[in-house]
Amino acid sequence: MHPVLKTVLQRLGLGLLTLFVVSVLIFSSLELLPGGFAEAILGQGATPETVAAFNREIGLDRPATTRYLEWIGGVLTGDFGYSYAGRGGSIKQSVTDLIAPRLYNTFFLAIMTAIVAVPLSLILGILAALYRNSWYDRIVNSTTLTTIATPEFFIAYLLMYFFAIQNKWFYSLSTVSDSTGFIEHIYRAALPAITLTLVIVAHMMRMTRAALINLLASPYMEMAQLKGTPRREAIVKHALPNAWAPIATVIAFNLAYLVVGVVVVEVVFVYPGIGQLMVDSVSSRNMPVVQACALIFAATYILLNLLADIISIVTNPRLLHPK
Repeated sequence: MHPVLKTVLQRLGLGLLTLFVVSVLIFSSLELLPGGFAEAILGQGATPETVAAFNREIGLDRPATTRYLEWIGGVLTGDFGYSYAGRGGSIKQSVTDLIAPRLYNTFFLAIMTAIVAVPLSLILGILAALYRNSWYDRIVNSTTLTTIATPEFFIAYLLMYFFAIQNKWFYSLSTVSDSTGFIEHIYRAALPAITLTLVIVAHMMRMTRAALINLLASPYMEMAQLKGTPRREAIVKHALPNAWAPIATVIAFNLAYLVVGVVVVEVVFVYPGIGQLMVDSVSSRNMPVVQACALIFAATYILLNLLADIISIVTNPRLLHPK
């Protein structure tokens, strides 16, 4: 078997094992949360008998191991179960149907941000590495450090104050629905996207800059300069091909953060994404929805990091041309 194929299969196996472990941790952590859905619905004055009857109605009286096996078995077939909020009535609300529109909104926001943030951060990072220690490099580094040191929710509130309250350029609350048009959706999601862009560009630009600086200081780049190769040609022909692996890792890591890290931004702007749904479900102890949201976040993060590992492996000359 070719070394590249063997290493990729090993990474895929590790990714699946990691996802299994994460599913166990998610289920176990939620089981340890104080209170429950019955207490949240019935209130503090509910008698133990009423709580027990309610738990029996929604299936929480069964052992945790049985419920986990049923849940993970359903997940493997694409069935996340039913929301507790729909139990006990004539109509059961599927978790999949509940999450689907919210997941679309979250991915819409993440893709909208990535389209702007990825090329912008790569350009800024490459220029900062090429003009290291210049005034441009110092200004960009100072700005990105300030952005990284500032909490996301604070950036969001600042943008909301200046662009929505003071100048009325955008909506302060990014509420969208199924009937919202594509252009209107972009307009309403502008402030959350700008908030995420500022954070993502800061992280990605600094990581891109560091990766390129390490490559520019490598022996083969010094040899190219000693041979009289023009700087631009040396960078295009020698540095950038070897920089794809670290740059791909940077992009995948930050894209994973985009999907997983939108929770705070969605809550601040009341954007109806999966992060907002997860927070609301935790408050009401609607555990099937929380489990599904957390597993989707974990699977996305693992998948994107796994993709970065595979790109690094495929672009590794030592594996592509084994002796």
